[in-house]
Amino acid sequence: MPELPEVEVVRRGVQRWATDGEITAVDILDKRSLRRHHSGPENFTAQLIGQHLSAGQRRGKYLWLPFDNGFRAIIVHLGMSGQLLICQPGMPDQKHLKIRITYTTAEGIYELRFVDQRIFGGLYLDTLVPTQDHPEELIPNTIAHIGRDPLDKHFDTEVIFRKLRARKSNLKRALLDQSLSSGIGNIYADEALFRAKLHFGRPTETLTRKEVTRVYQAAEEVMRLALAQGGTSFDALYVNVNGESGYFARSLNVYGRQGQPCLRCQKSGIEIQITRTKFMNRSAYFCPRCQPVPRRARW
Repeated sequence: MPELPEVEVVRRGVQRWATDGEITAVDILDKRSLRRHHSGPENFTAQLIGQHLSAGQRRGKYLWLPFDNGFRAIIVHLGMSGQLLICQPGMPDQKHLKIRITYTTAEGIYELRFVDQRIFGGLYLDTLVPTQDHPEELIPNTIAHIGRDPLDKHFDTEVIFRKLRARKSNLKRALLDQSLSSGIGNIYADEALFRAKLHFGRPTETLTRKEVTRVYQAAEEVMRLALAQGGTSFDALYVNVNGESGYFARSLNVYGRQGQPCLRCQKSGIEIQITRTKFMNRSAYFCPRCQPVPRRARW
């Protein structure tokens, strides 16, 4: 599933090519990709025709394209395999093309295409409402409950620390909790924990303020590095708006490296292999030396 860096790469691409465009046509090729828009395809199309798009916004894994009136937006959730592509009219349709939005800018006519092989993602329209902590900001009503992400200028580790100390969970589960902090998925959680030298099973109520700051700073660092390389692509299901893959998979330290040497330990002349274990119906990758299992680990 695309995580924060991948969605941010897409947002930047859409912002570059689609901002200030006037929507002139909407083609719904598969209604299933509009199942979150409860008013139906006809309503979706009618509300879009003639609208002008302003700069795309994002919180966690959700992306939205506001109308220039500031009150409504197209919400995009990529799900497991969703792609948002900018195409020239007349380009052959992608195999799993679901929705095509044609718009005109000062530079010409383009198509915003939503492609989704597994159909877990989708588009819908929503009203924008003020955020509780910074009312000058607007966010889609349906995702107002989602926490800020480590790249957000208003992200506050002190708030996170107090919430973590008040719950009985483990550190990786907390990192994946989108209501606590958004955008961190399985890949970047493992990479952040490795950088912070903390085990995924660390009980949250035992974390110190410095440890919480360290792990979220690590999450920010690893996601900024991923952004610089266009995100992480393991297959053709994640691409940017131009259809290009990201290359951060080549820079991963632990995720997907089971049985391979820990690069940090290797620099010290110590041969320790990366371990993989089951976690929440997924996998957790870690170095048993850099990230020792705590005494009261909670799995």
